[in-house]
Amino acid sequence: VQLVESGGGLVHPGGSLRLSCAASGFTFSSYDMSWYRQAPGKKRELAARITSRGGSTNYADSVKGRFTISRDNAKNTVYLQMDSLKPEDTAVYYCNAAYNIYLHYWGQGTQVTVSS
Repeated sequence: VQLVESGGGLVHPGGSLRLSCAASGFTFSSYDMSWYRQAPGKKRELAARITSRGGSTNYADSVKGRFTISRDNAKNTVYLQMDSLKPEDTAVYYCNAAYNIYLHYWGQGTQVTVSS
């Protein structure tokens, strides 16, 4: 099983980034996919989640209206479009695949830094 995140980097406040997570080794279309983030000194938190077929999404209040999660089951990839970025969005962003509460996988994370 592999989840490989990409697309992180340094961006100015107000800018945009698009994260990607390429999955392999499991039946991607059967898993809910999420993006979590962890800022320095803070707990890991859910940023956005999308159900296995893409029919439902939910977002943390702090990112609602600025971030959009999507998936392409044909490409085994989940995306996080991040707009109007703020310094407080600075964190390591992790991709998560969840079949149920017992079976889930994590990527290695990608750093997002929002700074002028």
